[in-house]
Amino acid sequence: MSLKQPLSHIEKVELREVWAHEAHDFTQWLAEEENLEALGDVIGIDLELIESESPVGSFSADIYAAESGSSRKIIIENQLEETDHKHLGQIITYAAGKGAELVVWIVAKANDQHKQAIEWLNEHTDSEFGFFLIEIEVLKIGDSMAAPRFNVVERPNDWAKAIKQSEGLSDTKKTYLQYWEHYREQAQSNHEFSKYFKPQKPQPQHWTTIHVGTSRYHISLTASIQNKNVGVELYIPAEKETGQKAIDNIQFFEEVLGTQGHPFMATKASGLRFFLPNSDIANEHNWDECIDWQMDKALKLRDVINQLGL
Repeated sequence: MSLKQPLSHIEKVELREVWAHEAHDFTQWLAEEENLEALGDVIGIDLELIESESPVGSFSADIYAAESGSSRKIIIENQLEETDHKHLGQIITYAAGKGAELVVWIVAKANDQHKQAIEWLNEHTDSEFGFFLIEIEVLKIGDSMAAPRFNVVERPNDWAKAIKQSEGLSDTKKTYLQYWEHYREQAQSNHEFSKYFKPQKPQPQHWTTIHVGTSRYHISLTASIQNKNVGVELYIPAEKETGQKAIDNIQFFEEVLGTQGHPFMATKASGLRFFLPNSDIANEHNWDECIDWQMDKALKLRDVINQLGL
């Protein structure tokens, strides 16, 4: 039986043929926005570069980054060879020196003892910290261009940490944590929403943040058990001129979102809030409807922001 289209073979390319020098070539390549975005897609976090070759005492971390829309700091350590004890020590030293909550160790090959070490760290640190161990490979087919691929070897055990995190929480905070966990599952399965937004890691609080590609503002989703409502918020830190422009166009926002807007102008931030009243998230049977409303309004909010050029 002959195939209508001939098939080729995937070939592995030596990493050093692509990046001769780890610091000068690979780290600088990874620090580029599109490549950090590709890494972020694999680990499920929006990454923003703070600094490459970032000083930590007399050493330097390869990449110091942040999670978009949050204060969580991230250390990325690169090793274009097999894992070793030296780099394991370095990632812990750099994380401590930078106050990072997430460590990403990218290697050519992860050996079993270091897989076990990262797994152990994820099991024995609290929910605020996490470690990724990732192997990178470069592939090509025939005469095609070479393409990198990140393969996650070890990752934080979010489920186990969520259980640990929920211990000792009040009933209200447990509900918030469970609501945002449900939101993340629903958001990831919504094609239109996930095309533009990545949900943050669930936290036991009344809000979660959506990154919109700029540090000038972000979109937040809110939930209030006490007030029995859920909401969507355009939050603009510092830039009062942008905040005032949004407030001046409140009628346009209301027309597109189909709901009343509530402007706010504080010392450190400004923006607009929109609420779905009579939405009691203490009853989990309401969650799907509330989350669908929030995702719909967030997408419409994004459209208005883009149209106004905020």
